[in-house]
Parts: sequence; structure tokens; C-alpha cells
Amino acid sequence: MNVIPFAGWERNAKIVCNDMEVVVTLEVGPRVIFFGFTGGANEFVVHESEAGVTGGDEFRSYGGHRLWIAPEEPLRTLRPDNVPVDYTRDEEFHVFTSPADEFHIQKQIRIKADTENNRFVIVHRILNQGAYPLEMAAWAPTQCSGGTVLFPQPPFQPHSERLLPTRPLVMWGYTRLQDPRWTWGDTVVKLRHDSDMGPTKIGALIEQGYAACANHGNVFLKRFPYVSGATYPDYNSNFESFTRHDMLEIETLGPLVTVGIGDYVEHQETWYLIKDQTPPDDDTACGNWLADLASARPL
Repeated sequence: MNVIPFAGWERNAKIVCNDMEVVVTLEVGPRVIFFGFTGGANEFVVHESEAGVTGGDEFRSYGGHRLWIAPEEPLRTLRPDNVPVDYTRDEEFHVFTSPADEFHIQKQIRIKADTENNRFVIVHRILNQGAYPLEMAAWAPTQCSGGTVLFPQPPFQPHSERLLPTRPLVMWGYTRLQDPRWTWGDTVVKLRHDSDMGPTKIGALIEQGYAACANHGNVFLKRFPYVSGATYPDYNSNFESFTRHDMLEIETLGPLVTVGIGDYVEHQETWYLIKDQTPPDDDTACGNWLADLASARPL
């Protein structure tokens, strides 16, 4: 790990995994503010007006990858992360921990550079340092700088073979299914960023445990767990995607659990970045392409 200046912040931890690297701010956070190939484009957005800014009581979007609490509500979720984080090592993991907030909650992002499998393992922990148990889930939103998010549909099954539904598809009050940024394929759903359009969002339960964002000729692949029988936030969503004019989010969520005093809830993602990949236009071909990328890159 090297400490470098980046995007207006003087102290940032750079962690390298073969030809990839992440940059994590030490002055605010925990936030992963860069993910990309060494010398290449940032797959994450950094909001120019907030780059390098620290302190204050208002929540700032900043950009990059963060850790939130689900379900979303203003008091516990929208806490500012404007102060320095504590950095430690725990064997192979680089550990970034925020101070406890006024609700006695600490957030921690743990990062391992897995050079053997050419990936970053990202472990999210929310610690309850308060005086009573709390129900919550770890929520991991990543703000990408553009491109297209892709996530798989459940396998097709004829009505005669399955009568029950296979998963929820969750909409927000500002979601319009006819929005031209959405492509509703039989095997893949796509959400395209458009800098001239406002917010839209969808949630889903993805048992396959993968989703991707294609941008800059690369594919950012997230692998994440699905826990059978667990209850997830937002009408049982373990995946969500949101976009507006300035970014495109690829988000995963862990199950809702009751976190005891002094305990924590944990949620893992595994990040891969694959060069020279373009999603096929044909829906079936795209579904097979995405499934092949994921099957070769496990959680």
C-alpha cells in the first residue's frame, strides 16, 4: 500500500493487484474513489465539485464506492462520511474504519488484493457500538462514470413447469418502465447512462449472484452472495441499479439481520475488471456472454 494524492485529497491509499488498482481516501470515508487498470481510466465517477473536500455536517456524494445502511431512511442512512478513517492491516486485508457516528454505528471496508485470482475482495462491515440491538443490512453502492449496467434474468420456465414467481422486480416512485435507458431482454436487463436524463432505479433478487457495468471498453464484474431463505431490504432486493445525469450505480445488498451490541453485519463483493469486452446486442448472446464471464470468476 502506498499513500498518494488523488482528486484533491492529499492522503489516499493505493492498493495494487497485478495490472489493476484501487485508491481509497484516508481523509473521508470509507470510500474507494478509483478502480481501474494502472494508467487507465477510472471506472468510478468523482464529482468535481466535491473532490478534495473534507469536514462539515452535510452528506456529500463524492463518488466512488461507499458503504450504506439499508433500508434507506434519512437519519441512519444519509450520514456524512466527511472525516478521516482509521487504517490498519488484518493479515491480507487493508482495513478502513470510520469513527462511530451519533447513532453509535461504525462502517468498515476491508480490501484484499487477490493476485492469484486477479481480483479484489471487498468485505463490508457495519458495527453496532450502541446500547441496544439494531436491525439493518449492509448496502454497497458503487457510482460508475457511465456506460451500461447489465444483470441476468431468471431462466425461462414454461407455465406448465412452474406456477410460482421466480423473483421480485422492485420499482421506485420515479421509475418508468418505458424509459428508453432500460432494455428488458429475456435473458439480460440493461440500464444505460444518459447525461441528459434524470433519476431512475430498479431493484431485484438475483440468485445468480453477478452483475456488471460495461464502460471504456472494459467490464466491471461484481460477484455477490445470494442467501436462500434470507429476507433482503426493499421488497427482497439483493441488487439495485440507479442512474441520473452524473453517474450510474451498481449496488448490492446483504440480508436484513438484527445486529447485537458490539457485533457487526458483513457483506462481501468480489470485483473483476476485464479488458476489451463489449456486450453483444443480441439478448441471448448477451446473456450467454455475461454468464460465461461470471462462471469463470467466482465469488
